[in-house]
Amino acid sequence: MDKRADLWLQNLRDERDGAALYEGMAALEKNPARAASFRELAQAERRHAELWAQKLVAQGVALPADAPSSRVRLTLWLARRLGVAAVLGQVVETETVDADKYAQQGEDAAALVAEEQEHRDVLARMRGPATGGAAGAIVTRERWHKGGRAGSIRAAVFGMNDGLISNLSLVLGVAAAGAADRALVVTGLAGLLAGACSMAAGEYTSVASQRDLLRRQIDLERRELAEDPREEAAEIALIFEQKGLSPEQVGRTTSEILKNPEAALDTLVREELGLDPSDLGSPLSAALSSFAMFAVGAAMPILPFLFARGWTAVGIASGLAAALLIAVGTLLGILAGTSPIKSAARMVGLAALAAAVTFGLGRLVGKTVG
Repeated sequence: MDKRADLWLQNLRDERDGAALYEGMAALEKNPARAASFRELAQAERRHAELWAQKLVAQGVALPADAPSSRVRLTLWLARRLGVAAVLGQVVETETVDADKYAQQGEDAAALVAEEQEHRDVLARMRGPATGGAAGAIVTRERWHKGGRAGSIRAAVFGMNDGLISNLSLVLGVAAAGAADRALVVTGLAGLLAGACSMAAGEYTSVASQRDLLRRQIDLERRELAEDPREEAAEIALIFEQKGLSPEQVGRTTSEILKNPEAALDTLVREELGLDPSDLGSPLSAALSSFAMFAVGAAMPILPFLFARGWTAVGIASGLAAALLIAVGTLLGILAGTSPIKSAARMVGLAALAAAVTFGLGRLVGKTVG
């Protein structure tokens, strides 16, 4: 198989994956309009896949079975349990990669770049503030608009990862200094509580500050609507114009919305800022979630001391931590569409480096103090 056919085969797999992903998300999406958008995206991906399939057949290359990859299956599994919105960020990044890939390939692939970029924009509008179109133009004019929040999956994964690495390093450092089993358990529990409380406090402060900022943005939008309704009416019109409405429809829709100031404000907040006024984040929920995920990770290095002693328990704790880090790294690699092995190796390597530093320091302190 020549290089071009190999490239076409990868394109075919990617487009089939995209179609399967959007079809699955359409089935899970509860909002009818968003579900319809996902179905349209799936149909476009099927068209792209057919283009590459025809090229491969013309070259006499056997087509592979049309089955979704492990990345797509895992993404849909997460969407089924956490909601479609939880995985949208990763899907947007995938579309960006596809557009860049086709731009680099050139030739027949170049014709698909614009459509892949359009897919990215559609998904970005579902997710939050857009980077282009009407919202992008408005954000360029009004610099105080800020973008987005981190995904819940990312926060959960890295909260647990922080707890695991920090407490494992702590336990190994104290063990290297020659502490007894009881002291190791007490140290691990203290590290768990201190770290979890610190994470919860930091997350509470962060989300509370962010919510205050978002509320201020809404208040600024309300003030602009009251002080300069013509400018805000032009922004609403631009939003609907970019959505494809005719000039007559834009005029009628804008006029109807402006009859109700609260409806106009809601439209501007949702379309221009990409915010849901009813969901600005809960500091308490964020703090509790952060506390729980950190505690889960930090508990792993302590558990072996419930049934083992000494260096045996330390070894089991290290192995358990490595296994969990490999699982998390593999998960992140699959979601990102990169090598799971590389992702897992990176996480284990960084954790090993942190543990080695604290272990070495513990040995040094133990010898010095002893």
